Amino acid sequence: MLRGMATVTYYADDLAAAKDWYSEFLGTAPYFTVPGGYYEFRVGDHQAELGLINRSFAPSHPDRPGGQVVYWHVDDLPATFERLLSMGAKEFEPVTERGAGTGFVTAAVVDPFANVLGIMSNPHYLEILAQRAG
Repeated sequence: MLRGMATVTYYADDLAAAKDWYSEFLGTAPYFTVPGGYYEFRVGDHQAELGLINRSFAPSHPDRPGGQVVYWHVDDLPATFERLLSMGAKEFEPVTERGAGTGFVTAAVVDPFANVLGIMSNPHYLEILAQRAG
């Protein structure tokens, strides 16, 4: 059974540039590093792991973004989307309401290192947080 997202990894040819870009976006430095090969950040309410790996270690070398999209809950989706674009990310999926009035809204960008980064307003995520706090 899947019990929750533990680690998501993104690949980059220029690992130092990716570390700097994500450090700026996340507002924190990586807490774990393997020089020249890996940086890891703790992110969000459950301190999930976001890892950056030198692309030479990638299992394949796609020529365009694709595959699975991990959506991270954000409190202000439009502002986060605009911030990512202002930092050089490219729109992959526009801000899209998923079911009228449900509160589920998604968007995705391609970071400057050719990885898809999804963001989402997710009412279920907020319900789970409230239950745990309650």
